[in-house]
Amino acid sequence: MALAWLLTALTACAPAADDNASADARIALGQRLFEDPQLSVDGRLSCAGCHASALRFTDGRPVSIGVGGAQGTRNAPSVNDVGLMTSFFWDGRETRLEDVVLQPFTNPVEMGLADRAALIARVSQDREYRRLLVSAYGDDRVEAERLVTALSAYLRSLPLTPTRYDRHRASEPGAALSADEAAGLALFAGKAGCADCHRLEGAPAALTDNRFHHTGVGFEQVAGNVAAMLQQLDELQRQRKPIGEAVLASPQIAQLGRFAATRRSADLGAFRTPSLRDVASTAPYMHDGSIDSLAEAVEREIYYRSLARGRPISLTVEEQRQLLAFLHTLSTTTPAAR
Repeated sequence: MALAWLLTALTACAPAADDNASADARIALGQRLFEDPQLSVDGRLSCAGCHASALRFTDGRPVSIGVGGAQGTRNAPSVNDVGLMTSFFWDGRETRLEDVVLQPFTNPVEMGLADRAALIARVSQDREYRRLLVSAYGDDRVEAERLVTALSAYLRSLPLTPTRYDRHRASEPGAALSADEAAGLALFAGKAGCADCHRLEGAPAALTDNRFHHTGVGFEQVAGNVAAMLQQLDELQRQRKPIGEAVLASPQIAQLGRFAATRRSADLGAFRTPSLRDVASTAPYMHDGSIDSLAEAVEREIYYRSLARGRPISLTVEEQRQLLAFLHTLSTTTPAAR
């Protein structure tokens, strides 16, 4: 009798095969939604158009290009590490992935659909989507919440490949740092102060503090004109339009940074610390893509970090070379054979 009870209990606790199949189906549905250009107003742009797997889920442009060639205002960050993020967008205006994933479909400067109803209508007309919905949810009913769940599941399923630095910390064979890379790590964590914001802890290392900082990049565009930008934001709120529409349509509002979301004076011109995962492969840099090379980005960061500290951070040419050598170890590579 006791054995029968134990077997029943274990069976109840074990994940059902059907549950696993449904989870896989939701990921498959999310991937198709992510990669489908037919879900844009002109049928030519998908989420993957700005977050391409071949480009570490970025697009390689200074700022992203939406439907009809509309130019945005923000550099596309990688979505490969959403599991490590505590906020989303450069200004951190959202804190849940589920609140983010459908926004690009209806932003006029991104995929341009009129509203969620238009998205649901397009999905409803596609037989393959209906098949995937049945696999994922048991029937083919198209609802926004189901699309949200599927897209979020897909993004969270993206494999977070360890960087060579991660593998070095784990003492994996073939992952030891060279003398220059080790010297660069010491600079990164010490004299250069990079690790103050790009945290080295964790497995894998997050390479961000998930906080917001001032870099001085692009702020001259709004200096002295903040009141006018606030009026535009207030008008959007009265119209019940998302902040994201104004951010991507107006270079000036985009430069307000986190202030556009919080209205706190301390957040004026502050932006989320990006992860440095794959940093050597994801140029251009900064929230507006205005820095072309990693070397230039390092120089810019050191300059503004010096201002923030109130004392200069002086790196020799040799030390800058070593720091750059370490930054290249923050790229993902195929793990060494064991």
